[in-house]
Amino acid sequence: MLSPNKLLKKYFGYDSFRPQQQEIIETTLSHADSLVLMPTGGGKSLCFQIPALMLPGTALVISPLISLMKDQVDALNNNGIPAAFLNSSQTFEQQQYILNACHEQQIKLLYVSPEKLISDMDVIGQACKISLFAIDEAHCISAWGHDFRPEYTQLGFLREKFAHVPFIALTATADKVTRRDIVNQLRLRNPQVFLSSFDRKNLSLDVRIGTKPKEKIKEIIDFVNDRKDQSGIIYCLSRKKCEEAYEALANAGISAMFYHAGMNSEVRSSVQERFINDELQIVCATVAFGMGIDKSNVRWVIHYNLPKNMEGYYQEIGRAGRDGLPSETILYYNYADMAMLSKFAADGALAEVNLEKLKRIQHYAEADSCRRKILLNYFSENLTENCGNCDVCDNPRKHFDGTVTVQKALSAIIRTGEKEAVRMIIDILRGSKKQDLVAAGYDKLKTHGAGQEIPAFDWERYIMQMLNIGLLELAYDENFALKVTEFGKQVLFEGQKIELTVLQSLKTAEPATKTRKTKTISSDEELFNKLRTVRSKLAKEENVPAYVIFSDATLREMAQDKPITPSDLLTVGGVGEHKLDKYGSYFLDAIIDFNPNASAKAKGSTYKDTLALLKQNVSVQQIAQSRNLELTTVYSHIAQLYLNGDLSSLSSYITEEEVVEIKEASIRIGNVRALKPIFVELNERLPYYKIRLALAILEKRSS
Repeated sequence: MLSPNKLLKKYFGYDSFRPQQQEIIETTLSHADSLVLMPTGGGKSLCFQIPALMLPGTALVISPLISLMKDQVDALNNNGIPAAFLNSSQTFEQQQYILNACHEQQIKLLYVSPEKLISDMDVIGQACKISLFAIDEAHCISAWGHDFRPEYTQLGFLREKFAHVPFIALTATADKVTRRDIVNQLRLRNPQVFLSSFDRKNLSLDVRIGTKPKEKIKEIIDFVNDRKDQSGIIYCLSRKKCEEAYEALANAGISAMFYHAGMNSEVRSSVQERFINDELQIVCATVAFGMGIDKSNVRWVIHYNLPKNMEGYYQEIGRAGRDGLPSETILYYNYADMAMLSKFAADGALAEVNLEKLKRIQHYAEADSCRRKILLNYFSENLTENCGNCDVCDNPRKHFDGTVTVQKALSAIIRTGEKEAVRMIIDILRGSKKQDLVAAGYDKLKTHGAGQEIPAFDWERYIMQMLNIGLLELAYDENFALKVTEFGKQVLFEGQKIELTVLQSLKTAEPATKTRKTKTISSDEELFNKLRTVRSKLAKEENVPAYVIFSDATLREMAQDKPITPSDLLTVGGVGEHKLDKYGSYFLDAIIDFNPNASAKAKGSTYKDTLALLKQNVSVQQIAQSRNLELTTVYSHIAQLYLNGDLSSLSSYITEEEVVEIKEASIRIGNVRALKPIFVELNERLPYYKIRLALAILEKRSS
C-alpha cells in the first residue's frame, strides 16, 4: 500500500499536503471521528479521498447536490480513481450496476444524497463494505447554519448503526454554535476538530456603499470589459435583479446569462454546464447558483446586493480563486437592500437569529477597519495585522486609543455574568433606570453609567467594532449574550492596548468607487492561452469541464516553467502519473512547438517519435510500452498524424463499418463530437480509441 504522500503525487500531482491535511487523514485512518473546517478551495476533499484509497471497501460521501457529486466523480475518474454516484436521475439498471461494482470492491468512493442514503440504506449497506462516512457541507445539518436542510438531521442514526466506521464531517462555513450542533446532530464520538485558517489571501475585498443603480451597472460593465475572458459570478438578491443585470451586460455585448429558481431545471442545468465549460463568461444569479460548482478559474465575484449573513457571503466569495491565483470580490451595499432583507428575515423561521446575523453583515459592510480582520474574526480567527488587500486598507481610516472605552464595555459584560445581549449592556453603560435593568440589580454595578457621555447609537457601533476585531463573541444559542474572548481579557486584565476606528457619519462617508487594477501574473500569456486551447479541445472530446483536465494554476506553472520532458512535466503542481500518461504528450507538444530551442530529448515525446516507430512496424502496444504511455495516448497520436497527413489511412485500426456506426451515433445525439456521449450512445460496445480515430476520419472527409 502506498503512503498518503505517494498517493497524493500519483493521483493528484502534488508533492506535499497543505496544513492539517495529513493529520486529518491519519485521524480517519485510525478510525476516529473528525470535524473539519476548511475554506472553499482549501483542500477538504483530499482529507477523505486519500483515506478512501487506503482503507478496504468503499467510502460513502454524503453530498447535497447532484451537480456537486457529478463534478467530483468526473474529477476523480479523470485522476484514475474509481468513483461513482447514486441519485434519482439514474435508471434502476444504472444504479444496480454501480451497486454491483461496489459489491465487487471496484468503487473506492460512492457519492449519495442524504435522501438517497436514508431511503436506500439497507440496499447500499448490503452492497458496500463501507470504509468511512464523509459528510460534506456539514453545516446543512444545523438550524443555526446559513443553509439548513432538514433531511441532513436524519443522518444521526448512521453513527450508531456503523459503530466501527470513521466519520468525517466537513464544511467551509460554520461559527462556534453551528460547530457544536454538527457534532451533536451527527452524534460524533469525541471528534477531533480541525480548524484551518479561513484566510483566503488571494481574494481582494472591496465594499462600495450607496452606489446608484445606473452607476453600479456602468461600474460593473467597465470592470468586466477590463477583464476580458475572465469568468465571474454576479450574485443578486432577487430573480428580477438577476435578469436586469443580465440584460445590461448582454446589451453591452458581454457573454452572460441569468440563473434563478424561477427557471426550469433543464435551462438552469444548461447555464451551469456552459459556465463550467468556459462557454459562458458570466452568470447573474441568486444564491441558488454555485454550491455545486467546483470551477477553479472563477476570477471574480460581485455581490449586486447585500448578502443575508456572513456565512453565505464567505461561501459565495470563496467561489473565486479556488486555484489560488489572485481574484477579486466586490460587495455593493445600500439601505434599500437592508430594508428588504430585514423583512425577509423577520418573516421567516428563526427570525431573531436571522435578524442578528443580518446585522453582522451590515456592520461588516459599514465597517471602517480592515475587512479581512472582521471576516476572519466572525469565524473565531484572530488576524493581528491589517491585510493590505481590502478597500479599507487601501484607504485607511483614522483611529484612536480606544482602550478605556473598550474596558468599560468589557467590564460591564463580565459583571453581568456574560449572559446579556447588546441592548442591556448599552443601557448599563448609559446609566439607564429601565425596569428590567433595575430588577436585575444592574443599577448597582460599578460600570452603571460609566459610558453615559457616549450616545447609544455610537456605543452600538463601538461594540460592533469589538465583535469585528475579536474582543467579543455573540452566543446565538444563549439569547445573543455577549461573551468576552481571550483577546478581550488581555485588554481588560493584562494591559493590552487596543485602537478603535474614529466614527464617521455613514451618510457622509466616501464610498470606494475606484476600479481595482487586475494583478498581473508572471507567466508567458501567449503560451498560457495556447495551453488553454489544448485543454479546451481535450475537455470537449471527453465531455468534461476544462478544469477537470488541468486547473488554470497548473497551466500557469507549465507556461512559466516550460517543461519539455515527461519527468519535467511531472514536477508541475497538479500533474499526477495518470494525467501525465493521459494528457502529457498534448501539453508537451504545445510547449515544444512554442519553444523552438527545445532539446532533442524533448522531441522524443512528439508525434514524430510515434510515427517513426509505426514506420518500423512496431505495434501500438509495443509503442505504448517502450515510451511509457497509455494506449489511448498512442491512438491519439495516430489520429493527429492522420489529420496532419503523415498517415494516409487508418484502416488497419478501424473498419469502414465502424466509422459509419460512429457517425450515425453522433448524428443521433445531435452531431456531437465528444467521445463519452458517443461511447454511451453505442452502449459502450466500441472502445474510446476507435471513436477518436473515426472522428479524425470524419473530420478529414468533411474538410
